[in-house]
Amino acid sequence: AALNPWDVMLCVSGTAIACENALVVAIICYSPALRTPMFVLVGSLATADLLAGLGLILNFVFQYVIRSETVSLLTVGFLVASFAASVSSLLAITVDRYLSLYNALTYYSERTVLCVHTMLAGAWGVSLCLGLLPVLGWNCLRDRATCSVVRPLTKSNVTLLSASFFLIFLVMLHLYIKICQIVCRHAHQIALQQHFLTASHYVATKKGVSTLAIILGTFGASWLPFAIYCVVGDPDYPSVYTYATLLPATYNSMINPIIYAYRNQEIQRSMWVLLCGCLQAKVSFRSRSPSDV
Repeated sequence: AALNPWDVMLCVSGTAIACENALVVAIICYSPALRTPMFVLVGSLATADLLAGLGLILNFVFQYVIRSETVSLLTVGFLVASFAASVSSLLAITVDRYLSLYNALTYYSERTVLCVHTMLAGAWGVSLCLGLLPVLGWNCLRDRATCSVVRPLTKSNVTLLSASFFLIFLVMLHLYIKICQIVCRHAHQIALQQHFLTASHYVATKKGVSTLAIILGTFGASWLPFAIYCVVGDPDYPSVYTYATLLPATYNSMINPIIYAYRNQEIQRSMWVLLCGCLQAKVSFRSRSPSDV
């Protein structure tokens, strides 16, 4: 079959996603200093995005090399599970950031480690279940009338996925508003203790709020068009509409390493050690609060 340019772009996107996140996973696994709950969550996000990138590549290969409905079903289920794990990991990172500010005094404790591991277990468990649903029979291979804009997923399946995304997005929005309130309150308290509000306090607060807005805005701009189209779209619509909304959604997995990993000083140092050996292996690390990342 002739190559579809949209499929080629998805494959290229998947390749970039896989390379970016593979480096993050390697850095976190290589560096013993990056074993705090914060970096465990970042590693979970990078792993999910890495699998999503590999899924896009495999979907392209099997679509043009091994044309099989069963293989297509497996790759779609793999992609659903990977992207669901990515979105769930983003939610877990948001919860962790909120807890690091709300419970700052008790954050660095064994309870936090247990909480992080519980969140990740729940996130990956739910994501795996969502990916298995089409493989176990919730698909439209036998009834084309039930197909959605993402074949072979059914309309009810993509509605469930979209509803889950909207719920996660609203929870993240609520938590980030709470985080902004805490940050502004802390800045005001510091200013009162010093008896005046300096320009640095204002700049730091504005920078923190702007960073949170960029994080949430990027996540929403990437996934909202596709989630909305899955609900309102019809399988008889041209497939270009599905591709045009799905491709930006994949960009979120491409941007995640930049936002959550490569901007972090500890990961930057570990990356130089891993790639260039420019620094000593026993470089000192300063673990920062998740709210700083």
